Amino acid sequence: MTRPSRRWAGWALALWLAGLLACGFVVARTTVTADLSAFLPRSPTQTQQLLVDQLRDGVVSRLLLVAIEGDMPARLVSLSRDMAARLRSDPRLAMVENGERVGGGADGAYLWTNRYLLSPAVTPERFTADGLRQALQEDLRLLQSPAGMFLKQALPADPTGEILRLADRAMGEAGGPASRDGVWMSADGKRALLLVQTAAPGFDLDAQQDIQTSVRAAFEAARTTAAAGASQLVMTGPGVFAVATRDRIEADATRSSIVATVLVAAVLLLVYRSARVLALSLLPAASGALAGFAAVGLGFGTVHGITLGFGVTLLGESVDYAIYLFTQTMPGHPARRTLVRIWPTLLLGVGTSVAGFGTMLFSSFSGLAQLGLFSITGLVAALCVTRWVLPSLLPDGFSTARPARMAPLLAALTARAPALRMPLAAAMLLSLAWLFYQGPALWSGELSSLSPVSEADQRQDEALRRDLGAPDVGHLLVIAAASPDAALAAAERLAGPLDALTGEGLLGGYDSPALYLPSQATQQARRSALPDAGSLQAALSQALQGLPFRADAFTPFLSDVEAARTRPPLTSASLDGTGLKLKLDSLLVRSGAGWTAMLPLRGVIDPAALAARLDGDPAAQGAVLLNLKEESDRLYRTYRQEALTLALIGAAVIAVLLALALRSARSLIAALMPLTAAVVITMALLTALGQTLSIFHLVGLLLVVGVGSNYSLLFERPEPSKALRERTVFSVVIANLCTVIGFGTLAFSTIPVLHGIGLTVAVGAFLCLAFAAVLGDQPPSPAVDEPHHG
Repeated sequence: MTRPSRRWAGWALALWLAGLLACGFVVARTTVTADLSAFLPRSPTQTQQLLVDQLRDGVVSRLLLVAIEGDMPARLVSLSRDMAARLRSDPRLAMVENGERVGGGADGAYLWTNRYLLSPAVTPERFTADGLRQALQEDLRLLQSPAGMFLKQALPADPTGEILRLADRAMGEAGGPASRDGVWMSADGKRALLLVQTAAPGFDLDAQQDIQTSVRAAFEAARTTAAAGASQLVMTGPGVFAVATRDRIEADATRSSIVATVLVAAVLLLVYRSARVLALSLLPAASGALAGFAAVGLGFGTVHGITLGFGVTLLGESVDYAIYLFTQTMPGHPARRTLVRIWPTLLLGVGTSVAGFGTMLFSSFSGLAQLGLFSITGLVAALCVTRWVLPSLLPDGFSTARPARMAPLLAALTARAPALRMPLAAAMLLSLAWLFYQGPALWSGELSSLSPVSEADQRQDEALRRDLGAPDVGHLLVIAAASPDAALAAAERLAGPLDALTGEGLLGGYDSPALYLPSQATQQARRSALPDAGSLQAALSQALQGLPFRADAFTPFLSDVEAARTRPPLTSASLDGTGLKLKLDSLLVRSGAGWTAMLPLRGVIDPAALAARLDGDPAAQGAVLLNLKEESDRLYRTYRQEALTLALIGAAVIAVLLALALRSARSLIAALMPLTAAVVITMALLTALGQTLSIFHLVGLLLVVGVGSNYSLLFERPEPSKALRERTVFSVVIANLCTVIGFGTLAFSTIPVLHGIGLTVAVGAFLCLAFAAVLGDQPPSPAVDEPHHG
């Protein structure tokens, strides 16, 4: 190596090491998330934005559904009380409900202090002598019920029972869970039920994980105290699933990385018979993965776990570049000369991959854009390391002897491969017929196809939601207005028709921001309904005649009503420090220049009948009923179509790039035919195996085209000698084997996204190699080896 060459090699090594340090610094500061809303659009419509917000940070995303089972009902009740008492002291929890009327905390204080402004039952008639007498008679009846203890405490200050009504609505007890000794139970009495709302948003997985650990610790402490060793804790909800998904993604990515690295290293060690060369061959892949991770971290702020798992696949493709270099370096021919000879083909191969993945950068899904940026950066970095770093790290006089023994056999097999063209044509026609027969059913149309949650866990979650009457992501009534107060007034108008539908059984219940903050007009109307102190005293005295209450027992009631008449109107700031503020903020949201009130619906029996009734009710004018599952599926289908369009554009760009480089129609057709056959037959095989194709199968097919183009180009390239031809075939086979191993490990992942990409590329890459041999025209090589001078 000449002195200028050594100087250039030194600069290349220095830049590479500096780049690794910089990338490592960025990676260390980048967080990993498993939030699947990353695969929802970056620029959604207003309706789509509501959907995304609910999935990420809505009330539903913050709920933990907890059950205690496996013991006697009486012991389950005791465990529920103890566990709830422990959890209520945790400031990270906005709400802990198990049916007990605790009335304490910031939420209870807010409801109690402002009960006369919050209760929809506050009307002028309620505070007349007749209205008060009816309320007091109802109090006498309730004192004999299980709610009597709570009522006895509240009765002197609240004989009209406003706090009971508010507590019932706040807990969602209308149509809610069954109860035993004042604690929620499943209908069959086998589970004690709790509903926990976290202060942290659903997408804050670290906070969600810490809270879930605290819930389990509270259960263990309660179980130890009660010596209830047979009881078990069950916990579901979006946060539980999100944390479990992140852990599974990280576990799968780690396991796949280890398995793929070990297997690829074993193959390369057999080829090179040198630990040093083995380590060098893995440098491009490792450098590319680190650069890709850093690029995504800089570009998006966070790296999705799916993208991290996708880094495993980079091992399979980017290690190819070192394989092409090392296996084609013959004795007496320096690696630099080999690199000069194969560089145009490597550059074109990487160019096709970059062209394909470049289209993903324009995807509305930030998750797909992450995959595109990761792949492009990683492949370019791996190629640069192969081109400018590896040659200077190789030992002097390096060459590989193994291909000299194995290459002739592989070359002979590929020479006979064209005999399989007719069977391949038959397989192609059969695959096309099968895909045509499948029609639209070929592609999944549901967002749930991306869900890593098992069917058993989904069924358990549904069972707990039925028992608790908890809100789900089924249906949402939304209405827009110009201001927050106007949105609250619109939500109040919806209460009439929704209450009627609940009474008729078409609806199990609903939530509304107006339950926690009435509009200013409603507050003023309720304040005006409260009589002055003299009038209220006279009405109360008349109502108490003949009833077993002391005349002075309701002095607190008189003072509280007078205070409510002069108290300032409630605003959003009035709820600061309460868990109800979280509910309000998630149900009353800014939407563009206006505001939107969202009313989650429970227990929708007949969506069509519900929509028809709301459409015909003047009070519901302007409200939109969203079936969130249908909306999410429609959203998924829209952007699946976008991904398909981008994939086709990517394939077209690859074809154009090949045409410009090959400058021959015959060579272009020879390069594209194996890719087309591999994509079609891979799709047919996947669907025949029961797979329903998703967006991520599309990503896999695009990668198949990018990887497979390398095989076609190398097979079509003429070589100056028989030995070089044999080494080229050998290098392609080994590269393909490493690619199949890298992606094949992902095929065993339990995460649908990783499984789909891994299986697609593992099958497609192998078929690309096979079809390149079958359909390629074997370039003539000299009958004897001729010296090659580069």
